[in-house]
Amino acid sequence: MRSSTPASPLPPAADPRPRVRSESLFRNGNSEVLIEHGDQCYRLRLTRQGKLLLHK
Repeated sequence: MRSSTPASPLPPAADPRPRVRSESLFRNGNSEVLIEHGDQCYRLRLTRQGKLLLHK
């Protein structure tokens, strides 16, 4: 029986994906951000518990 080892994540410097801190999106007391993707608009909301919700 073979044990599977999960792949370790790339270190931040080697990860080519852009990284955005959520604090930079929700400044000035805003708790919601609108994200345009193609012809759709999504709402990213910060809850009172500090969680993120994405709505179409």
